[in-house]
Amino acid sequence: MQDIEKIYKEYFETVYKYLFCLTHNSDLAEELTQETFYKAVQKIDSFKGKCKISVWLCQIAKNLWYDELKKEQRINKSGEEELSFIASNENLEEMIVSNEERISLYQKMQKLDNVTREVIYLRITGELSFKEIGNILNKTENWARVTFYRGKNKMREVEDDE
Repeated sequence: MQDIEKIYKEYFETVYKYLFCLTHNSDLAEELTQETFYKAVQKIDSFKGKCKISVWLCQIAKNLWYDELKKEQRINKSGEEELSFIASNENLEEMIVSNEERISLYQKMQKLDNVTREVIYLRITGELSFKEIGNILNKTENWARVTFYRGKNKMREVEDDE
């Protein structure tokens, strides 16, 4: 039981940041982080040690996120939440400009390969260090740094082409 507590304390922040990067929602990221460790406790016997425990935990977290996305698609939420958010926002023009810039950034990111896009998501929205990104993706810190830099350059090229 002490090992589980140690794992939890050591990797909670890494898993949370990874999930926050995927979800862009702190409450959902926290909920999925708790669920990740719950699943990890249930499946600890299946951990063979072929990868770092942080990688294993992030894989569980990513699968839970995919399950959450599937569940959301089935529910097919209406736009009521978005409408109430807009109604409560005092400066609608500022929000629209900010949203358009964010959409443009994400559109450019979608033109990147999956690995590069994931590194950029982790760096920008998850605010993770290159070392943390390398650990999550089972690569080196330098690999994460180079991948991020190349991804930024590809996004600039897309911007210049438009």
